[in-house]
Amino acid sequence: MQNVLIQVFGLLVAAVLFVWFFKRIGLPPILAYLATGVLAGSHGIGWMAQSHEMHFVAELGIVFLLFSLGLEFSLPRLMAMRNIVFGLGSLQVVVTSIVFMLILLLLEHSLLNSFTIASLMALSSTAVVVKLLKESGDLNQRRGQLAIGVLLFQDIAVVPLLIVYPLLAQSGSEEIVGALAFALTKGALVCILLFGIGKWILPKVFSEIALVRTDELFMLTTLLVALFAAGLTYLFGLSMALGAFLAGMMLGESHYRHQLEADIRPFRDILMGLFFVTVGMQLDVLYVLNSWYWIITVLIGLLLFKIAVLAIAAQVMGERKQDAVSAGIMLWQMGEFGFVLIALASQHLLISSEQASFLIAVGVLSMALTPYLIEKTPLILKKLGLLSHAGQYWQQPATSSPLYQNHVVICGFSRVGQTVARFLKPEAIEYVAVESNPILLQEAKAAGEPVIFGHVNQKDILKSAGVERARLVIITFTDFEQTQIVVDAIKQIAPKVKILVRMRDDTELETLKELGVTEVVPETLEASLMLVSHVLYMSGVPMTRIIRRVSKERRNRYKFLNGFFTGDKLDGEEASSDRLEYLHVIALPEHAYAVNQKISELKLEQRRVSVRALRRQDREIDAPSSQTILLAGDILVLQGKPRRVERVERFLLDGME
Repeated sequence: MQNVLIQVFGLLVAAVLFVWFFKRIGLPPILAYLATGVLAGSHGIGWMAQSHEMHFVAELGIVFLLFSLGLEFSLPRLMAMRNIVFGLGSLQVVVTSIVFMLILLLLEHSLLNSFTIASLMALSSTAVVVKLLKESGDLNQRRGQLAIGVLLFQDIAVVPLLIVYPLLAQSGSEEIVGALAFALTKGALVCILLFGIGKWILPKVFSEIALVRTDELFMLTTLLVALFAAGLTYLFGLSMALGAFLAGMMLGESHYRHQLEADIRPFRDILMGLFFVTVGMQLDVLYVLNSWYWIITVLIGLLLFKIAVLAIAAQVMGERKQDAVSAGIMLWQMGEFGFVLIALASQHLLISSEQASFLIAVGVLSMALTPYLIEKTPLILKKLGLLSHAGQYWQQPATSSPLYQNHVVICGFSRVGQTVARFLKPEAIEYVAVESNPILLQEAKAAGEPVIFGHVNQKDILKSAGVERARLVIITFTDFEQTQIVVDAIKQIAPKVKILVRMRDDTELETLKELGVTEVVPETLEASLMLVSHVLYMSGVPMTRIIRRVSKERRNRYKFLNGFFTGDKLDGEEASSDRLEYLHVIALPEHAYAVNQKISELKLEQRRVSVRALRRQDREIDAPSSQTILLAGDILVLQGKPRRVERVERFLLDGME
């Protein structure tokens, strides 16, 4: 037991140091984990002994990775990608396998040996590619979808290969067709079973779990579901990763998708790191040094050929050359299932021990080089003449749902959050709310409100709400301890975003300001101001004096309200409230009277109202020119006295004087 603890401690120390060093020099963590494995394995210092249990635990990292990937792909989306999965995916696997097999036959390898090596080299690494796509944000780009579609077919193709290899080693290989048919039947049955469970049972289970409002229970249920699905497919002789993917895909349409992904992520990342450590432990450094020229030759051939096959096949199917080549660069390496197939083939003597070592070396090095090549993809495309400048590569629009941009994030969608949303909507200010009450969530969703399920103290949920692109975050609950955690999480993601906090009083005002909160709204102050307004009005004090005193009190308390009342000239009790100028925002719908007219043609200055600013497609225009032509969707900031602004708003919308 003591030796195991020392080994684990040493592994953690090495992993921390390598990840820190690799990040400091700009390299991805995957390479750090591979380097840790090389150092810890039997071919390095050798303090970690490989075991079946360690490999099994490491494989759970792939299970959780595929579960989180399934959350990104609902069944309708997968059906929409069927041409990529079963068209491009099958084309890539079949063509690559046949060509590699012919090359090996020309090099005088046996038929079985050639088929075995060619089929496992046709596969790519789901673990590496999906992790890099998630980190880069390319999962929703077309190039990312091409890569994911091909990887899904490759994961499905692993199943018949796991069946075929043992049968090829037996004399009765005529039983292959029957065995494959039986395996496919089992696969279809387990997929239908998982589909039924995921479609009709799991949403109800998570609804009940969410009602309890316990983070630990929700997380435990998430782990249980992922492992149950993986174990079910494993019992049927299929890939554990395939079962996890199907379970995630069934839950991808539920309201709990973001919270599920946030809960699974810590376990996924840790176990994925362990998986890459076990991969690195299989690399024999001395063997690589002795056979470096052959390994480099195969790596170059693998790189050029797999990119060419995928690029040509994708273009034949109508994809852009730029996306086709990008997907090829992502998928040129050997995959983690290749190591499983290498072990199986070695066990049944389909490949020699020297060939197994060679393939492991090629697989590890190809996986290690992939992050660097993906990072340099824009430069490669530019060299090939597919991009005029590298920046275009990152500026492509996503093909999935649009990202939240320049919006307001509402943390909590109870009465206060709903009130805020009700005022934002008429002003055409986009917002998204985060709520952890499942009943409230379902009611809001039914009403068409942009609400996601999750706990706002988790950074993954805040990222799902687009906090780093928001103009403002509003925290509507009053619990101080919880607010501190949320503010800290927000500041780690978006240090410059403005944060508005609701509190019962201002006793924690200074602490919240030090944490980076922009403004604190205490309920006691607002209640006092409204109460005293009614008292003064019922006591006969003129309304203008009440407005002046309340406005002064608010300006003294809230610095961001200073200057809001631009015409605050209420010098006497006889002053009319009509002398109070203010700013008002209106959005021009498609059929508004002012659309396609110049500001000068509307003659707003004769109505004593001015256009202070204009917002068009997230671009702010201060003091727009009188020659500016107004378009549908424009948001105008008008300044004037209340009655005049009201008349101008009717005029701009309906043309009524």
